[in-house]
Amino acid sequence: MFLDYYRNRTVLLTGHTGFKGSWLSLWLERLGAQVHGLALPPPASPCLHEVIPEQALASSSFCDTRDAGNVAEIIRQVKPDIVFHLAAQPIVRLSYEEPIDTLSTNVMGTANVLEGIRQAGLPCTTVCITSDKCYENQEWEFSYRETDPMGGHDVYSMSKGAMELLVSSWNRSFFLTDPRLGHLVTVRAGNVIGGGDYASDRIVPDSVRALAAGEPIHVRHPEAVRPWQHVLECLSGYLWLGARLADEAKGSPLATPFNFGPEPDTRQTVRRLIEEVLQHWPGEWEDGSDPESVHEAKLLTLTTEKAAMLLQWKPTWRFEETIRQTIRWYRERHALGNDDMYRFTLTQIDEYCTLAREQGVTWAQAA
Repeated sequence: MFLDYYRNRTVLLTGHTGFKGSWLSLWLERLGAQVHGLALPPPASPCLHEVIPEQALASSSFCDTRDAGNVAEIIRQVKPDIVFHLAAQPIVRLSYEEPIDTLSTNVMGTANVLEGIRQAGLPCTTVCITSDKCYENQEWEFSYRETDPMGGHDVYSMSKGAMELLVSSWNRSFFLTDPRLGHLVTVRAGNVIGGGDYASDRIVPDSVRALAAGEPIHVRHPEAVRPWQHVLECLSGYLWLGARLADEAKGSPLATPFNFGPEPDTRQTVRRLIEEVLQHWPGEWEDGSDPESVHEAKLLTLTTEKAAMLLQWKPTWRFEETIRQTIRWYRERHALGNDDMYRFTLTQIDEYCTLAREQGVTWAQAA
């Protein structure tokens, strides 16, 4: 898979203790990479990172990306072949409570990572993960393209738009003009779900907590439409882009921003998502709409035409399968009491890869 690029590669993964970072660290381990993590300590238990054996990572450094000196030293020590920068404050509603921390983490934290790579003169490819919310959302029916303007109503969305602008500036000012440095790109995904997410104010983990407690699911915005996708979908895009960039020259069309979103039929309302969740874990939900609540977008979708054209990338799991696999993970851990969720998570990765191969998805084929 992925042209066998990651076997024996040294990978620096920031945010490896988070939801997406934990999945990515496991997949990279499966691909034979030497994974070095840089992140804050994992959030309160339960979390996905806690099921990963210590030996699965080559090293794990607990460090705030806002600590420029520490970040630079870790980068010099690791000397990565490729960097996946995921470390961030990822919650929209929390950005209303902690706006300065959100801004400094997502923007200055990114600047520190890029400066650490630049000052060390490393030729590594750097893939910075932002968000679909980086776009100036007009809440219209059109899907956003990579060339659409950056923006953001809330601080989180603004910080992701600002992160995009920062990466673009560093790329044009330093990375493109310095032959010592490698590619620098950003990637954007939709509303990512999957087993192992325990963050507050996210609909799936909030639903799981309610169902496990025998309580109705409290739904704030049942009619909001989102591009739901399993975490493995966007990660496959990140990994494929990273592998493809290895043989590309500076200024390549591949060394540009990419959306990795779901198929159009997965753009569903929160109500539809909850109804599908309850097909796999029976329970009830209640409408918790509050007109006085903080602003959250009602409609936001991405187009992945560019990824399809230039990378021959496409999603593998449809909406129903995405929900089934997500709830299957949580039920396995919390209802069935599986005490080896590390192996179970690897099994889900293997199942996803097998189906992608059967469907002829490009990244899943033999090198």
